[in-house]
Amino acid sequence: MSNIQISNTEINSTVNVKLVDSLVQIIHTLSADEQTLLYSKLYDEPSTLELMHLAETAFQEWNDPEEDLYEPEP
Repeated sequence: MSNIQISNTEINSTVNVKLVDSLVQIIHTLSADEQTLLYSKLYDEPSTLELMHLAETAFQEWNDPEEDLYEPEP
Protein backbone atom coordinates (compact mmCIF):
# COMPACT_ATOMS: atom_id res chain seq x y z
CA MET A 1 0.00 0.00 0.00
CA SER A 2 1.23 3.49 -0.74
CA ASN A 3 2.14 5.91 1.98
CA ILE A 4 0.35 9.19 1.21
CA GLN A 5 0.99 12.06 3.58
CA ILE A 6 -1.88 14.52 4.05
CA SER A 7 -1.88 17.20 6.69
CA ASN A 8 -4.93 17.54 8.92
CA THR A 9 -5.54 21.04 7.56
CA GLU A 10 -6.14 19.53 4.10
CA ILE A 11 -8.84 17.18 5.39
CA ASN A 12 -12.46 18.21 5.64
CA SER A 13 -13.41 18.77 9.29
CA THR A 14 -16.16 16.12 9.04
CA VAL A 15 -13.57 13.33 8.62
CA ASN A 16 -13.02 11.24 11.73
CA VAL A 17 -9.22 11.26 11.71
CA LYS A 18 -8.93 9.25 14.94
CA LEU A 19 -11.10 6.48 13.49
CA VAL A 20 -9.09 6.39 10.28
CA ASP A 21 -5.82 6.25 12.24
CA SER A 22 -7.19 3.40 14.36
CA LEU A 23 -8.25 1.48 11.27
CA VAL A 24 -4.81 1.91 9.73
CA GLN A 25 -3.19 0.52 12.89
CA ILE A 26 -5.55 -2.46 12.84
CA ILE A 27 -4.95 -3.10 9.13
CA HIS A 28 -1.19 -3.15 9.74
CA THR A 29 -1.68 -5.96 12.27
CA LEU A 30 -3.37 -8.17 9.65
CA SER A 31 -1.44 -10.84 7.78
CA ALA A 32 -0.73 -10.34 4.08
CA ASP A 33 -3.55 -12.77 3.19
CA GLU A 34 -5.99 -10.93 5.46
CA GLN A 35 -4.99 -7.59 3.94
CA THR A 36 -5.50 -9.04 0.45
CA LEU A 37 -8.94 -10.31 1.42
CA LEU A 38 -9.84 -6.94 2.94
CA TYR A 39 -8.69 -5.13 -0.21
CA SER A 40 -10.77 -7.40 -2.44
CA LYS A 41 -13.86 -6.90 -0.26
CA LEU A 42 -13.41 -3.11 -0.23
CA TYR A 43 -12.87 -2.69 -3.94
CA ASP A 44 -14.70 -5.75 -5.30
CA GLU A 45 -12.55 -5.89 -8.42
CA PRO A 46 -12.72 -8.90 -10.73
CA SER A 47 -9.60 -11.05 -10.79
CA THR A 48 -7.41 -11.33 -13.86
CA LEU A 49 -8.77 -14.82 -14.47
CA GLU A 50 -12.37 -13.57 -14.29
CA LEU A 51 -11.57 -10.80 -16.78
CA MET A 52 -9.95 -13.32 -19.11
CA HIS A 53 -13.06 -15.51 -19.02
CA LEU A 54 -15.26 -12.50 -19.76
CA ALA A 55 -13.06 -11.49 -22.69
CA GLU A 56 -13.08 -15.04 -24.01
CA THR A 57 -16.88 -15.19 -24.10
CA ALA A 58 -17.06 -11.76 -25.75
CA PHE A 59 -14.60 -12.89 -28.42
CA GLN A 60 -16.76 -15.92 -29.26
CA GLU A 61 -19.70 -13.61 -30.05
CA TRP A 62 -17.47 -11.41 -32.22
CA ASN A 63 -15.60 -14.24 -33.99
CA ASP A 64 -17.98 -15.06 -36.86
CA PRO A 65 -16.25 -17.22 -39.52
CA GLU A 66 -18.68 -15.94 -42.18
CA GLU A 67 -17.47 -12.38 -41.60
CA ASP A 68 -13.76 -13.19 -41.57
CA LEU A 69 -12.35 -10.18 -43.41
CA TYR A 70 -8.70 -10.99 -42.85
CA GLU A 71 -8.53 -14.47 -44.34
CA PRO A 72 -7.68 -14.76 -48.03
CA GLU A 73 -10.40 -15.96 -50.36
CA PRO A 74 -10.03 -19.65 -51.32
